[in-house]
Amino acid sequence: MEVSGKIIQMLPLQEGIGRNGNPWKVQSAILETQDQYPRKVCFEVFGEDRIHNNPFKVDDIVTISFDIESREFNGRWYTSIRAYRVQQGLPEQTPAAPATQAAPAAAPMAAPTANTEPFDASPSDESTDLPF
Repeated sequence: MEVSGKIIQMLPLQEGIGRNGNPWKVQSAILETQDQYPRKVCFEVFGEDRIHNNPFKVDDIVTISFDIESREFNGRWYTSIRAYRVQQGLPEQTPAAPATQAAPAAAPMAAPTANTEPFDASPSDESTDLPF
């Protein structure tokens, strides 16, 4: 998935040592979309190599490619948006198809089958559980 917008805030770089003894780094930032109704999205870039290969700063216009993952901890659910690519600028728009181009023909639909049983709308029993 992708989302584009302006970086409005950089959160502090987080670092630590994993259970296996390897160091890790996470850079989080807040992106604001530039839609009619802007949305704020907190995303993270995990790993020193991805942080180094995808530099960004406040006021940059970027497009992020990301994965969403939710996980449970002590009965509560947490969702993270983890970016694997941060590209400078907005995504390139592919030109729209010309209006004169004909739409592909739809496949013919099968004719509906006739129901041969008569439909009786009157209730068969006065003791129905319907509220009306």
